[in-house]
Amino acid sequence: MPLKLSLKPGEKLVLNGAVIQNGDRRGVLILQNKASVLREKDILQPDQANTPSRRIYFQVMLMYLEPADAQKYYDEFVRRLSEFMGAVRNPAILAECVTISRCCLQRDYYKALLSCRKLIEYEDVRLGNVPAGVSAGGDEG
Repeated sequence: MPLKLSLKPGEKLVLNGAVIQNGDRRGVLILQNKASVLREKDILQPDQANTPSRRIYFQVMLMYLEPADAQKYYDEFVRRLSEFMGAVRNPAILAECVTISRCCLQRDYYKALLSCRKLIEYEDVRLGNVPAGVSAGGDEG
């Protein structure tokens, strides 16, 4: 099934490792086959990987964007996820961690990234970065 992306003027995305930027008008991109795609808002820069959950997200993102080098990032991912799981007691969040691990083992990195966002939201609420009940998604990764 094709993936249809509606792009805002100037919006960037990464497509199989290439950074693509839309022109000055809204645009539509239709991908006919499987590809690694991340919108600009979902890309975490190294300096933004500054909390435990974001460090997990960052490693999964690298595995997703560079599947040929995924093994290179996997050990750090396991270390970060293990540390996070050792500090968290919430059963739902621990279940998300298991889901992330399972997805990575199956090389379903995009699905793992979606679950990582739940860890980030959980952590943001606990750290007081956002009020409870408000999504932390927004424009940050």
